[in-house]
Formats: sequence, structure tokens, C-alpha cells
Amino acid sequence: MARMTDEEADALDELVTKNPPKVSGDGKSGFFMKHKGNVVILDDVSSTWLRVTSESTHKTPSDIIGEMIREKIAVAV
Repeated sequence: MARMTDEEADALDELVTKNPPKVSGDGKSGFFMKHKGNVVILDDVSSTWLRVTSESTHKTPSDIIGEMIREKIAVAV
């Protein structure tokens, strides 16, 4: 990846300073606000197992977790 020269960095800094990015004011929330109750933090062993299983089965972590939960629900019913 090419690096910026000092002049390019100064020009970019000036551009962003004079034209700050607009923050969405339409009332829409981002991913974490929309899913704040659904974000789960896993311990290292669980996240490693999930990643390895995901790679070996070519499924997403969400698919694997969903299957596990549906199995538990089926057994409980």
C-alpha cells in the first residue's frame, strides 16, 4: 500500500477539517444499537471452537449457533 507524503497528509487533514463528515440525522441506528440485546461475548475456548467449526463445515458462526439452539429447543419440547 502506498504511503502518503507529508504534503498529501496535510491536504487531507485540511480537507476533512473544513468538510467534516456528516453524521446520520435520520434517526436510524447502526448495527450495535439495533442488535444491542443480541450481541454476545464468548470466552476464548468457545470462540476458537466456533471459528474452527465454522471453517471446517463452511457454515457461518450464526448458522452453527442457530442449529445448536434449535436442537436444544427440539429436545426440550
